[in-house]
Amino acid sequence: MAGYPFRYQNFSIDQIDSYQGKSGQNAKAFIDAVLDPSVIGFGTIDDIDQVAGKRGDRQSSAGQQEVTAVFMQAFAGAGTVVRGNCTFGMFSNYPENVDDALRQRAGARFLVDGPQSREDYIDILSLLLGKNHAIPVGEHELFAAQEIKKAVAASFEGHSKPHEAGLLTVWDRVSAEIGKLDTLAKMGAYLKAIQQADERFTGRAIKNITDAVKVRAMDFELPDEWMEAPDLFLFKPYDEKLAMIRGLMTPISVEMVVQEINRYADSEFRYADKSDEVAIAGMVRDFGRTEEAKRRYLEGKG
Repeated sequence: MAGYPFRYQNFSIDQIDSYQGKSGQNAKAFIDAVLDPSVIGFGTIDDIDQVAGKRGDRQSSAGQQEVTAVFMQAFAGAGTVVRGNCTFGMFSNYPENVDDALRQRAGARFLVDGPQSREDYIDILSLLLGKNHAIPVGEHELFAAQEIKKAVAASFEGHSKPHEAGLLTVWDRVSAEIGKLDTLAKMGAYLKAIQQADERFTGRAIKNITDAVKVRAMDFELPDEWMEAPDLFLFKPYDEKLAMIRGLMTPISVEMVVQEINRYADSEFRYADKSDEVAIAGMVRDFGRTEEAKRRYLEGKG
């Protein structure tokens, strides 16, 4: 309605080049196209674990390492300027394989899971079957469980306590020592205890948590008429728009901050545990092969 163009671009594995420096140039061109201040941009990076290499990982190509360096600089580097006109999304089935410093630049984390509940399975069956049949639905309200507002509220409420076993241990110990986390000092003590359990929980983690809290405070629907008639909001002076937005904001609460701490820390503990488990399972397989090779070698000699 306001006449602003939308731009969508995806960065994928086919933009990794064998020529030195070319992969980095491709990544920079992608970033610049989405950052263009004359558009509203959305940039996606599919299978980020394959596209961007972990630093120090010998299996990563030079091109993948270049891409990691470009993304780290673009998302939170010395020259990064946040204009607010675009969003980047990084997607992966194996987020534990993404370089820690690059993954920690993702301000908001969302677990996009498959069907979990009975209602989910009924809904996905109905959705994928389509409408070209006469099978009755039965006793079920289709897609009621998929309502975004309800699902998000339930998700946030679920993070009032941690989910991951390692973080839950920290939570129980801190709660026993200082009681309910109802002041900044107590929440700071909890953050320090998390850092002692996982040294990767750094200042960048705190920034991502506070950014997520601010996003939740701004999580409201703009009135439809503001979008239908740009003069009602979009074309007003900055100070007037700010005052209108402030009237719709949700106050930041203790519960909100605690939930975001747990949500972020849960994801980091989950990644660390999965990464360790994969490494341990690989070593166990290697030891088993070594033992079997020794046995066959000795048998052959005998």
